[in-house]
Amino acid sequence: MRRIDLTKAQAARSSTIRDINRQFVLNYIRDREPISRAEIARSTELQRSTVSTIVEELKDEGLIEEIGAGASTGGRRPTLLRLRAAGATAIGIDITPSATTIAASDLVGRVVARERFENSPRPEELAAHVIERLRDIAGRQHQGAIAGVGVSLPGLVDTGTGRAIYIPFFRWRDWPIAEEIGRATGLKAFVDNDANAAALAELWFGRPEVSGARDFILALIAEGIGTGIVFDGQIYRGERGAAGEFGHMIVGQGAPVACSCGNRDCWEAFASERAAVARYAANSGKGAHAPFGEVVERALGGEQAAIDALTETAHYLGIGISNLIVGLSPETVVVGGQITRAWPIIAPSLEETIQRSIRRGLPSARIVASTLSEPTLMGSLSLVLASKFGLAEA
Repeated sequence: MRRIDLTKAQAARSSTIRDINRQFVLNYIRDREPISRAEIARSTELQRSTVSTIVEELKDEGLIEEIGAGASTGGRRPTLLRLRAAGATAIGIDITPSATTIAASDLVGRVVARERFENSPRPEELAAHVIERLRDIAGRQHQGAIAGVGVSLPGLVDTGTGRAIYIPFFRWRDWPIAEEIGRATGLKAFVDNDANAAALAELWFGRPEVSGARDFILALIAEGIGTGIVFDGQIYRGERGAAGEFGHMIVGQGAPVACSCGNRDCWEAFASERAAVARYAANSGKGAHAPFGEVVERALGGEQAAIDALTETAHYLGIGISNLIVGLSPETVVVGGQITRAWPIIAPSLEETIQRSIRRGLPSARIVASTLSEPTLMGSLSLVLASKFGLAEA
């Protein structure tokens, strides 16, 4: 039984109950569409009149729509409901070390507009460019339809204030990005670490064995390594959003690249995209560093130097994942990022390392590749969509 924190607990008010029922119905429609009012009432055990009132409110807000009659079970044919996907509802801003993508999506996460541009190394210049492009993409959508803006950042974020505390690749500190977006656009901004955002995207859009898991960890492999932790179906962020910084755990010495913190003994220095690229440069004797996506393509094409680089990277990836399994015992570990395109190549090395590392008698975890081609972009959109489907803040 979970202990109640009396310093934060609030007694349920009638408005709280209405909010709960509203989100209950909305999420039933999202998960089981197309569905009728009667079926919702039977499944939720809510009064039919309550369900009908909520459905009318959701229709008026443009969140759901009627799509025609379903099959009759002996009486009048029921009217079926589904989410109203037309038009943009959320805007996501995905800031990576090299580039930023801004996209608008509908209520079910389908991207309806997007732009991408290279980053400026100065936060004030990047902020100005982000605001400019955000205003443009929001201005092209139906007025009043945008529920908010989600921002995914590769660093430490205080989700309560919407401030980027520290972005290691840029050496940026204390960037009030949510405040700047709100002041410039009037839109509410939701800001989170990229791995947390990607883990949220797995909850909303991932494969069933992931979205249906109570506990899982996402290992996001990019220019660095981030981990998103999900406990009991909720993102675990820790104090001031600092949970999940496993990219800095020590897994060896003399890595092929330096970690973003400057050390060469971190997991990130051994198992990131940059580490794989450095190994390929050494294996191929070409010296120049090819983009990681090109290394993956060459491995898939059978080039041995690329295959060896990815296989060794997968070995170190497995060492880190085995530490997460021993320490946190999740049901599932999801690997995300471009490296999943080479899953048939890396999976044997990854799984062999994990199996050898997990001590006898301790539970292991299911290791799966993410099905999301753009996990951090979908994560930025999920920050808004999750707020739309979650309970209203008190």
